[in-house]
Amino acid sequence: MDFLEIINKRYSVRKFASKPVEEEKLQSILEVGRQAPTAKNNQPQRLLVVREKEGLEKVNKAARLYNAPLAIIACADNRQSWKRPFDGMDSKAIDASIVTTYMMLEATRQGLGSVWICWFDPEVLRKEFALPGYIEPINILALGYPAEDCQPAPLHFERKPLTETVAYEKHNW
Repeated sequence: MDFLEIINKRYSVRKFASKPVEEEKLQSILEVGRQAPTAKNNQPQRLLVVREKEGLEKVNKAARLYNAPLAIIACADNRQSWKRPFDGMDSKAIDASIVTTYMMLEATRQGLGSVWICWFDPEVLRKEFALPGYIEPINILALGYPAEDCQPAPLHFERKPLTETVAYEKHNW
């Protein structure tokens, strides 16, 4: 599958089959995430893989997993993220998001579905998984095989034209 096929095939899966994700597919997803670029190559991402029933129940206290058999909580280590010297902007959310994007696309290549979850209570995750204060949960990637009747949401296919999102030399926003 070439890159554009992966991009066009990927959608947010909100109904998963109960089939578990094979270990070799998970390891491939994690390895692709490991290869993702991060600011100054600091690699502040910390990925918490959750696939046991008890752990998934903990995640479900903070977010809706759509019955996914596997979740990766993408976190960032505040002690290792790069800070822009001009204004202090912290790269942690960007870095963790790049890693998550790479993993999401690799999951699609592997024939799996995913949904990127940002609607979650970080304090619940902190408590349930005893995360230290310097570790910040950024997003959750729910993974698994899509249920047979799962379809992309209608909004998935709506994209603004480039003329609304791209400017050359001078912005027109």
